[in-house]
Amino acid sequence: MVNSLEKSRSLSPTQLPLDKKHPLAFPGKRIKKRKYTPPEPGSPDDVILRQVVALLGEEFVARAEADGTDWDSPFGFREQVELTVSSISSSGEGLALSPSSKRPWIVVIPFTLPGEVINVRVYRHARLHSFADLVNIQVPNSELRDMSRVKCKYFGTCAGCQYQMLSYETQLDLKRNVVEKAYQNYSGLPESSLPVIQSTIPSPLQYGYRTKITPHFDPPPKKVQSGGSSVNEEKPSWLKIGFNQIGKRTVMDIEECPIATPVLNDAYRPMRDDIAKKIYTYKKGVSLLLRDSLEIPGGNSSKATTELAAGDNHVCITDHKATVRERVGDLLFDYQAGSFFQNNNSVLVPLTSYVRDAIFPPTSSTSTSTASPPPTHLVDAYCGAGLFALTLAPHFTKIAGIELSADSIRFAAHNATLNNRCFETAHQKKEISFRAGDAAQIFSAVADFPPERTALVVDPPRKGCDEAFLRQLLEFGPQTVVYVSCNVHTQARDVGQILSWSAEQAAAATGAGKREGKRYVLESLRGFDLFPQTAHVESVAVLRLVVS
Repeated sequence: MVNSLEKSRSLSPTQLPLDKKHPLAFPGKRIKKRKYTPPEPGSPDDVILRQVVALLGEEFVARAEADGTDWDSPFGFREQVELTVSSISSSGEGLALSPSSKRPWIVVIPFTLPGEVINVRVYRHARLHSFADLVNIQVPNSELRDMSRVKCKYFGTCAGCQYQMLSYETQLDLKRNVVEKAYQNYSGLPESSLPVIQSTIPSPLQYGYRTKITPHFDPPPKKVQSGGSSVNEEKPSWLKIGFNQIGKRTVMDIEECPIATPVLNDAYRPMRDDIAKKIYTYKKGVSLLLRDSLEIPGGNSSKATTELAAGDNHVCITDHKATVRERVGDLLFDYQAGSFFQNNNSVLVPLTSYVRDAIFPPTSSTSTSTASPPPTHLVDAYCGAGLFALTLAPHFTKIAGIELSADSIRFAAHNATLNNRCFETAHQKKEISFRAGDAAQIFSAVADFPPERTALVVDPPRKGCDEAFLRQLLEFGPQTVVYVSCNVHTQARDVGQILSWSAEQAAAATGAGKREGKRYVLESLRGFDLFPQTAHVESVAVLRLVVS
């Protein structure tokens, strides 16, 4: 297998895709080292670095830091070297140790698997590791790699997918390992505090599932901008509309994406033709938006769910401000096309059902909460357009959601009405309210909620929760917390803090002579595969408040 990407690397170091925080280190050339700024905890750079340190060993890393060689790569720019892959990173790249003839160092290589003997070409250095293009695979891992599984002709060059050569069972196993490593590296919890991590919940669709894609293109080069084009001219050879190459900011010309829904691919092809005809009118690069939506009768209908169930017609929405509609089970959700909503509709029923069952475990379950009365109140932090609040609404008498985006809150309230949920009415017991604001503000808004009968759903952005939110969570003390995360590493950090701080509070309460102190325990932990063929995994952690 030969990767054509390495051939396109420039010979000029000035054209390398530099990390602004990392100085390059070339053998034989002393570079004045800048003050080192560690990567943001839980970021992709930080995750890789921690795995690099684990492979090199803390003792070696400490020595390298002490003698100032932790930036001194033993490889030259574009040096070609034979390596054996040791392991696979949480982001899906192979990690290989340098040959015995060189000082210990890690090389990061995409599209490779443990045990494979490979030829690579190094193109960038960072602290304790370098990045390389895959030149070829001399000895493949025949137990895992099967290139007949690949369904995209751009796989191996496009940055979108990492795992198309693997069986789906192997992908799910790797994602379970990501969750396990994240809690080992970021939670700060002893192994005794961690439950057995369950198998990853699969996506019902492994291809054709992605309901949003954002292909992009650059403007015409300056040397041809003034030349113009005739309407009938074919697509210029320099025009690339698609997605980035792995390890580069260069756009690849990609005419379809097999993990996108058929509706999006059908709309994308003529869109590409239209762009080619008008390309000389663009002065800047453009990032396109394509979202799979149900057709809304009349453009913005609010008809009842049952009236629409028999005839769902899918359309492609390309306007960031337009309304997108999706069905999740028997509910409809409208939201603004440019806002956040999960991009794999096929897994949303399993996901929301899992959250429901975590809050209301079967009576035969060994859950720590079986002695507690079932919750009657729900708090949905980072509620977006109301996905969790509304799918869980039938099981609660009072629901409150909060979201920073005022537009999303407007849609959440609209969706409550759209799905015939009672919205602050007096003639029914169920009440649903949504408010715009920072997530930490939700607890002041639900001061009348009984904590021992309240469940909290947390679904934050990749950076996770801030300390103010976590401290107020502990002060409020909901009986059950379900933390849904698109970044298991920041989730592990936050869960570790919740458990540690609550244990401190429980110990303090006991020491003060109170009858009982309560602390949170991590009851269950499980990954969800929202993005098959990629290394990404979502994670759901379930916490219960128990008597210490």
